[in-house]
Amino acid sequence: MGNGVRWSWTVRRGAPGSRTTRLELFYDLVFVFAFLSVTTLTASELTPANLYRFLLVLALLWWSWTGFARMGNVFRADQGMLPLVGVVTVGATFLLVLSTPSAFANRGGWLPGPLLFAGCYFVIRTAQLAVFAWADRADPARRRGLRTRLAAPTVATVLLIVAGTLPARLPQERLAVALQLALWTLALIVEYAAGMILGRQWWVVLSAGHWAERHALIVLVALGESLIALGLGPRRGLPLTGPVVIAALLGVVIVATLWWAYFDTLAFASEQALHHARDPAARLRLARTVYTFLHLPMIAGIILFALGLKDLLTEATSPTTPAWGPPLGTFWAGILFGGVGLHLLSLAACWWLVERRVRTPLLVTVLVLVAAVPAVARLHELIALVVLTAITGAGIAWETRGEDGWRRRVRALALEEQVAAEAEQSHWRQRHL
Repeated sequence: MGNGVRWSWTVRRGAPGSRTTRLELFYDLVFVFAFLSVTTLTASELTPANLYRFLLVLALLWWSWTGFARMGNVFRADQGMLPLVGVVTVGATFLLVLSTPSAFANRGGWLPGPLLFAGCYFVIRTAQLAVFAWADRADPARRRGLRTRLAAPTVATVLLIVAGTLPARLPQERLAVALQLALWTLALIVEYAAGMILGRQWWVVLSAGHWAERHALIVLVALGESLIALGLGPRRGLPLTGPVVIAALLGVVIVATLWWAYFDTLAFASEQALHHARDPAARLRLARTVYTFLHLPMIAGIILFALGLKDLLTEATSPTTPAWGPPLGTFWAGILFGGVGLHLLSLAACWWLVERRVRTPLLVTVLVLVAAVPAVARLHELIALVVLTAITGAGIAWETRGEDGWRRRVRALALEEQVAAEAEQSHWRQRHL
């Protein structure tokens, strides 16, 4: 190699001021595909059972992603062995998403779908834990604790394998479906419960800025997925008719409103609260509750809205559909209005945990959305979408105007931090580049 720099397998620790690396952004690309694939698959046959399967897969994908976030927070994701680990886990995640249609029932092919899905999940989780094991190999206590941490994904993987193989042998389909969903639910409970219990001892939030930024970016991924689902529409494409254009524009307005509700102030306030939590236990509680657990329903709400909007656009492109669409129906009204309501309710819960502030406009908006479901179920689809846009927009406008100067202070502090960081970076570049 001459005078070239030799490759190092060293796992480099992060720093309190570290931010998201470009390699982590590359990792997130596979989750763009994951969210879009799961949304498209569920929209093709959306029944209550399939909707629950969608939520189970989404929760499992989320737990896989949080492993990436924890790993990138403690270690530098673009240094040492981590890029290779990242390629392995991205490949496993991609195969996991490809095998999702066969995860609950084998559809034939060279590899059994349920086994491939469970195996990919196990590879993702063990690869993440292997990085911590490599970094902690000199610490006997943490090395022993790895066995405990490895037990959760192992048990969850076994449950997924049983769920994919055993119910198919039962004679009654209803019993088989119930058993399968119960086993999947139990697998998720094992993983999430272990995360809550063991997280008190093993989770470390080294960089508050990195942690907040990673979760903000995955919210952007979910919002982007809803726009992609909106743009793709049904498989045959979107004709430029009046109803389609109106529905598309209203969908964009709602997505932009959801973006504003999170990024205008809450994203800044949450990160500032995480920085302010100097005590490791207090920081961990905030990071785990606000980000790891509450961001899941936040993202689920966005994707549920995308599901409902995708079906609405499919109806709008049908030549037999009335000009304003058929009546929305209670099920789809619950998906559309409930998705937006779930997102806003998660935001309100985050506000309470971050600032101990009751966000009355958000809570009132959620109540109005829930109360409106029976009424809008009888309305034509486009009219129902207009109602959803009006309720959401009015609620977020009320939330923004009711800040009483507090919003300006949070945003001013965030701007000061950004300017100071830019000045320090410019000073370093002038001296060294």
